[in-house]
Amino acid sequence: MEQLHARKLKLLEETANTIRRDIIGMLEEAGSGHSAGSLGMADIFTALYFHLINHDPKNPHWGDRDRVVLSNGHICPVLYATLAHAGYFPVDELKTLRKLGSRLQGHPHRESLPGVETTSGPLGSGLSQAIGMAHAAKLDGKKHRIYCMMSDGEHNEGNTWEAILYAGKHRLSNITAIIDRNNIQIDGFTEDVMPLEPLRQKYEAFNWHVIDVSGHNFLAIAGAVVEAQAIHERPTVIIAHTIPGKGVSFMENDYAWHGMPPNKDQAKQAVRELRTLWGKIKAEHD
Repeated sequence: MEQLHARKLKLLEETANTIRRDIIGMLEEAGSGHSAGSLGMADIFTALYFHLINHDPKNPHWGDRDRVVLSNGHICPVLYATLAHAGYFPVDELKTLRKLGSRLQGHPHRESLPGVETTSGPLGSGLSQAIGMAHAAKLDGKKHRIYCMMSDGEHNEGNTWEAILYAGKHRLSNITAIIDRNNIQIDGFTEDVMPLEPLRQKYEAFNWHVIDVSGHNFLAIAGAVVEAQAIHERPTVIIAHTIPGKGVSFMENDYAWHGMPPNKDQAKQAVRELRTLWGKIKAEHD
């Protein structure tokens, strides 16, 4: 893995900002979709695809690739934007999100788009799919890793906890779950709808290694993934504390934006804020 030096860190931050602007444009054009979680996870996806995982956009079915499973499929705009900028398909295609006949469906479909590992939509099933991949890889003696992106709200689903229990029992150290701990879901704040805390202790009780990080700190994200790779006796979960709507002032920490796209004026303001934010970040690096 390439060292995360200052030049690479700047590139990652620039890429994440570009992905956020594309997310805004996609959602505005579609007139539907999920803003908060997509924006909040841009740094995690950028870190994975542009620094941490083994993958080949020119050979998306490469057998030794790491697999990224998106369990919370409603935040697919961030997955699509990341895949496009990584080279899996043209960036211009992003504006076809949710349009009739588009490969960029409202929830990912495995056979529609290169780089999409699973079909997702119903919450709570992604970790089970990822664990199946991880167990199969173990049985086959393969070295690739499985990364499962999850929402915190989907931990309301019983199937999620069955999967957590299974992975702990079978010591599937080749899987890393990454939870978008943004504390919101469509009906409100998670701790009001169905309290999840103490989340860390629950995973530990199911024999998982647990790492808490800021989901917006590239050094912390990279460090957590590297730490997970060094754990050989149990699965790892990274609880990534994120800000829903990250980078757009009127969306941040407002659960109303969980499943709402920006209109034309809101999109303009959002892009303007993101450009200003990148200007500040760039100045800090320069």
